[in-house]
Amino acid sequence: MRVDLSRRLVPDELWELTAPLLPGFTSRPQGGGTAPVDERAVFTAVVYVLTSGCAWRCLPESFGVSPATAHRRLTAWTEAGLWRRLHRAVLDELGVRGELDWTSAIADAASVRAKRGAR
Repeated sequence: MRVDLSRRLVPDELWELTAPLLPGFTSRPQGGGTAPVDERAVFTAVVYVLTSGCAWRCLPESFGVSPATAHRRLTAWTEAGLWRRLHRAVLDELGVRGELDWTSAIADAASVRAKRGAR
């Protein structure tokens, strides 16, 4: 993968916040497979798929990560609560830098009509 694309998708500052939050690698229980893949490469591949709308099966080989590995890690990271913790870490970092303005915010909400007869 080209370094400039990697650094644009996951700048060093973002990776420094992300790396300590990633759960440790555990080998698959059924055995086999290959050696662990570079975590930053996997994270970058996941960010690419999520931000580009690319189908997992179309993940470019230049990322050095198989689509199955990237998707499996996304699932594991989601179950481990990575995205919530990373969101909080980014907000905390922006707050420390004084780059977060809480004087205005946008809240997104959805409403669903109650079922007839529901209490």
